[in-house]
Amino acid sequence: MENSERIQVGDRVLILNPAYVAGKYGVVCGRESNSDRTAKQRWLIQVEDEDLSEIVVSLVLGEFTLVSDD
Repeated sequence: MENSERIQVGDRVLILNPAYVAGKYGVVCGRESNSDRTAKQRWLIQVEDEDLSEIVVSLVLGEFTLVSDD
């Protein structure tokens, strides 16, 4: 599992879950903001896929893994 403090906007990630985007790469757009504490542990990930170019998913740390932190 990734350390949330290591993750930065623009980092490339491999999506592990949910099934409809598992195995695809994405880019971190930011941390989800909400007054709910659980929401602050979620990350917004833009899916890198020509067919899913407009898809942004909200994931917790165990649902993706960092592949670069450039």
